[in-house]
Amino acid sequence: MNRTIPALAATLLLACMPAAARAQTGCTPEHAAMGHCTLPVPSPVSAPACPPAHAAMGHCTPVPAKPVAANAVDPTCPPEHAALGHCTPPAGEARAPNQPIPTPTDADRAAAFPLLHHGHAHGGGVHRLVRFDRLEAWDADPGSGQAWEGRAWFGGDVRRLWLRSEGEREAGSTRAADLEVLYGYATGPWWDVVAGVRHDFNPGPSRTWAAIGVQGLAPYKFEVSATAYVSEGGHTAFNAEVEYELLFSSRLILQPVLEVELHGRDDPLRGLGSGLSSLEAGLRLRYEVTRRFAPYLGVTRERSFGGTADHRRAHGEPVDDTRWVAGVRWWF
Repeated sequence: MNRTIPALAATLLLACMPAAARAQTGCTPEHAAMGHCTLPVPSPVSAPACPPAHAAMGHCTPVPAKPVAANAVDPTCPPEHAALGHCTPPAGEARAPNQPIPTPTDADRAAAFPLLHHGHAHGGGVHRLVRFDRLEAWDADPGSGQAWEGRAWFGGDVRRLWLRSEGEREAGSTRAADLEVLYGYATGPWWDVVAGVRHDFNPGPSRTWAAIGVQGLAPYKFEVSATAYVSEGGHTAFNAEVEYELLFSSRLILQPVLEVELHGRDDPLRGLGSGLSSLEAGLRLRYEVTRRFAPYLGVTRERSFGGTADHRRAHGEPVDDTRWVAGVRWWF
């Protein structure tokens, strides 16, 4: 009975073991070293996972990932998910282009980047713009009136014909009016040199001037216009105007304006004195209903100096004049 139980246990153990293991039962390493038997080959056991935290402490070495082919799709990150930014696909192996890329030559660079004489030129063609900066009515202590200031140009990006005009009406008559016809040449992206003639209709007798000046956009977006004049009688004058725009929103804009006028000598017929003649400052707040049409409200103050102030006092006109204005700014 005692011998039967061990024999039965050995029979059951052999029946449960694989055939290769049964063939090598009883093969110890010593016997295998002497060539008496062959040890069974153990089945491969997958290495335990190596988390990044353990790898950082040197407890294990992570298995390097196999490179992904350039045209392979990662099942965990399909293209539609990657396009939505939900995941990042693995970088594929770089592939050489089908045809080698030739080295650019000097001729290729010259064709791609030609020398531009005017950086803002857009080619041929004639364009135009008509703009009324001020088309307004004003009210002051002596009375009320109307005023205008406008400009227009015709031509291309470099050469243009400019027309400029401004004037005032008071008590049903034209108090001052002038018209300038100028040729403009763009010396750069922001500045034009202008030269031509100006004709004054009022006040006093009409007069024609030769004009030369500059206009454009100064640093910090100040719009500047400065012109010198010489008349047929030897009279000289200089006018400069500076504008700026403060944007409270894309449509609500505050525009400060400063204008100064000087004359070379006295001109009693026109009520002008030599030196600094007048200085005018204004604020106009406009709302652009469209980019082409903008009503505005504002206030201006003009002060005369020197001989011009004396002439105004002699004619009973105010030397310091403050006006409330309302008008429209319009271009087409």
